[in-house]
Amino acid sequence: MPKPVRPERSSALARHADRLPPELPAEVEAAARALVVVWGRSSERLKPTISAAQLRALVVVDRHRTINLVSLADELGSTPSVASRLCDRLQAAGVLERGTSPGDRREVVLRLSQDGRRLLRRFHRDRRADLDEVLLAMVARSRTALLDGLNAFHLAATELGPPDEEFA
Repeated sequence: MPKPVRPERSSALARHADRLPPELPAEVEAAARALVVVWGRSSERLKPTISAAQLRALVVVDRHRTINLVSLADELGSTPSVASRLCDRLQAAGVLERGTSPGDRREVVLRLSQDGRRLLRRFHRDRRADLDEVLLAMVARSRTALLDGLNAFHLAATELGPPDEEFA
């Protein structure tokens, strides 16, 4: 999704916070659950089968191209030993490669294998197709309203705190 244009900061959120219709949070939660289901379908079809934590690790490694084990553990909110075991499974599946850093042979450097890059490309392609299917079932006016609403939601959430961009 393109970055939304940020309007001038205002206290509009604070002024209108007490006027939410009582059913709105539950309706947003139900819609978000549906989005998560559609979003998750593509990960369920991945072969080799990988867990959500493993997929998250692959996405982080892909974003950095190469990353050391300690930095990966930090980004995953994990410890190096847990991240190392996770990487053992990914390496055994053939989607992750380990090497040593040219600057420090004690440092473990991680990168996606060719199969790992193909797996993520397929995952992103399948996820986009799953989203396309749902979006095409909507009328154009509803798609526009959805995008406007998601952009506004993104801006409001960003004003409340920095977004977590791990599944970019």
